[in-house]
Amino acid sequence: MTLTSSDRGTVRSRRALVAGSVGNFIEWYEFGVYGYFATIIAARFFTPEGGSEVEALVRTYASFALAFFFRPVGAALFGRLGDRIGRRPVLILVITLMTGATTLIGALPTYDTVGALAPWLLTFLRVLQGLSAGGEFGGAVSVMTEFAPPGRRGLYGSWQSFTVALGLLGGAGAAALLATVLTESQLGDWGWRLPFLMTLPLGLGALWLRLRLDETPAFREEREAGRPPGREVAGAIALGAGRIMGWAAAGYTFLVVLPSYLQSTLDATFQQALIATVLANLGFAATIVPAGWLSDRYGRRPVMLAGAVLVVVLAVPLLNLLQDPGVSLTVKGAAVCGAGAVVGLMAGPGPAMLAELFPTNVRYTGLGLAYALSNAVFSGCAGLIITETIERTGNVDIPAYYAAATCAVSVLALTATPKARTRKPEAPVREPRGKAS
Repeated sequence: MTLTSSDRGTVRSRRALVAGSVGNFIEWYEFGVYGYFATIIAARFFTPEGGSEVEALVRTYASFALAFFFRPVGAALFGRLGDRIGRRPVLILVITLMTGATTLIGALPTYDTVGALAPWLLTFLRVLQGLSAGGEFGGAVSVMTEFAPPGRRGLYGSWQSFTVALGLLGGAGAAALLATVLTESQLGDWGWRLPFLMTLPLGLGALWLRLRLDETPAFREEREAGRPPGREVAGAIALGAGRIMGWAAAGYTFLVVLPSYLQSTLDATFQQALIATVLANLGFAATIVPAGWLSDRYGRRPVMLAGAVLVVVLAVPLLNLLQDPGVSLTVKGAAVCGAGAVVGLMAGPGPAMLAELFPTNVRYTGLGLAYALSNAVFSGCAGLIITETIERTGNVDIPAYYAAATCAVSVLALTATPKARTRKPEAPVREPRGKAS
């Protein structure tokens, strides 16, 4: 059977969607696992004799944050390459680096074995992960949105965020399964390594998919026209980072930091904390793709504003509900699921919104830097800021204040620019009713 040009275009678009998404899944699966096992990693790598558990947890989150601060470096380095030599070869490179670094974490010796070298080895691998993750987002979103059919950029871009949710759910599921089938001693001794080692077969599968990926039509046109990569527009990078600040901070607060907060502050068990996190991520996953679809019809800004405003209004009541021992577990589960769903309203349109801020010849670099800078400061530091501030002030509402404050800034960033800037420039977001498409 001979495929028409339209059919071939559909196949390429879907192949790009899968190849772009799979790297995001692996990246966030690992970052989720690291967050869920933060207390165990703290004990194995950051607790010499005489150190307290809180100090070890803070050091663990400091290593977590350090990886995020290398994301902008990776975004600039790999983004430049992606805008010069193409999206495909750079995405192959970053998935290889990410897979190798994550797999090696599962094989690292602990503090009991090699002493002070252990946290340094872990931190080095976290740096490599940060570099690769910085190069992942810009390339993946560029591929997804540049292959997207007209008027469906929001829907296609939302799959980047959806695979983030799947990655976090995969990490939470792996952690919950291990916590169920292994004893606490087995989990602490060697069980925590298994989710990291599982990255190897996942990464090899992702590499195979990307080797079969075509270069995007938009990049080929730029190269054939002989236009050199442009310079990043600082204002667009700052605007993009501000718009996704709330998504970054609230997402990590509700979806990753929550388990350690529930254990260390509210005395929840490891299993209870993981169940709450799975529910939050299910809510997150449920709204992402619908939110991307809605943004194709009504614009990126209204959908993202709805999510940011809801976090500002509901963050403190939600946390107070979780703190109340008189509230049933069913109600608490519904509340954390709803919190994840609200974050999904920002995450669904976010990738397409960022892609539309930059022209093709600087898109990989520009959107990668905007995303990496926002995540470096407001996601990577979330666990460190929240844990240290609670320890110093004794105020257990700090996570809610943090999420609400950052979403308030995103509200300002989303309302500061004319509405047309959030729309797809090459084609109308929505055809007027009554007219042919």
